[in-house]
Amino acid sequence: MCMKIACVGGGPANLYFSILMKRQDPSCDITVHERNPAGSTYGWGVTYWAGLLDKLRENDPESAAAVSENSVRWSDGVAHVRDVRTVHRGDDGFGIGRRRMLDLLAGRAESLGVRLEFERDIAADRIPDADLVVAGDGVNSALRERHARHFGTDVRLGRNRYIWLGTTQVFDTFTFSFQETDHGWIWAYAYGFSGEQSTCVVECSPETWTGLGLDRAGEADGLALLEKLFADILDGHPLIGRDRADGAAQWLNFRTLTNRTWSRGNLVLIGDAAHTTHYSIGAGTTLALEDAISLAGALRDRTELRPALARYERERKAELLRLQSAARLSAQWYENLPRYIHLPPRQMFALLGQRHSPLLPYVPPQLYYRLDRAAGQLEVLRRFKRWLGPRLARTAQTRALASRR
Repeated sequence: MCMKIACVGGGPANLYFSILMKRQDPSCDITVHERNPAGSTYGWGVTYWAGLLDKLRENDPESAAAVSENSVRWSDGVAHVRDVRTVHRGDDGFGIGRRRMLDLLAGRAESLGVRLEFERDIAADRIPDADLVVAGDGVNSALRERHARHFGTDVRLGRNRYIWLGTTQVFDTFTFSFQETDHGWIWAYAYGFSGEQSTCVVECSPETWTGLGLDRAGEADGLALLEKLFADILDGHPLIGRDRADGAAQWLNFRTLTNRTWSRGNLVLIGDAAHTTHYSIGAGTTLALEDAISLAGALRDRTELRPALARYERERKAELLRLQSAARLSAQWYENLPRYIHLPPRQMFALLGQRHSPLLPYVPPQLYYRLDRAAGQLEVLRRFKRWLGPRLARTAQTRALASRR
């Protein structure tokens, strides 16, 4: 299906989509428009799991090899609760610098003949003339917002506050630290993404955020306080924020974004422009790349644009259901941390690993822990959990909808 394609936004989704389309049909005329200068990006490292590498190898072995060679790997999780350290054995996870990943994908795209235009901000009322326009311009997508009513865009803010930081401390495990203050609990998740740096995400309730004065502190003072609170895992290394001219700290509420439909004419949404999932499940980059795979596959097998875009949307929405549910439950687990934090650390960490379960919010934590341990040995209890969890979740959803009427 040869066509002229304009990709707005130079993130992982659009770069990988352009790679796949050029592999399918080298005659496609593809331009990626990125508003920022080459080599600049926000964020630190991103995470992914082994299943993504398998998909990348299947679709483009060259970029898969480059991503794999530039990633770090871990298999254990470590939780520090006050002064107690607990280790949990888990599946292999991977980290790679966001900038490094973008550089690798951009280089691969250019080698296939994709044009990359940096410092090119595409206005929503001046969309490039193309057969297909792919809006990969992020959660604040200007292209989507111009037609927000058509797309049925819905944004819901999480309760907790969080900040995305880097550090020169290199973690060889996925590390959690939960610290109690006079104003409540504050916690960090940290993971390595290179031999020199790691990502460190700090989160807390709004009451803790204001009680500690983080709502009023500039970035330098805020980082100094956080370095003291998480001295147990930082081991003397500094936290690094994003450079901002006004010196303000970038504390945010997570925005869960969904859209009723993902296309309008020849305009289609991809990545965070189409959907977001809470950072605590570490799936954002994976979902963006899977969007690219699905969209390219739909275009490969269809001769007309509209049914191809409909197929892409149908496939991705179906595949996203489970992860979006897991992300909501994960965010809620942290928002209800006091329910779990006073358990013995090993039990608390085990329930942290079970935070995606729709059953967990409705069962007393210690009872759930015992049931989960027993379910690992008895098939009948595993079946009971699978049967009861979705029913409780649907009941809660029905009650929530009724309460809004």
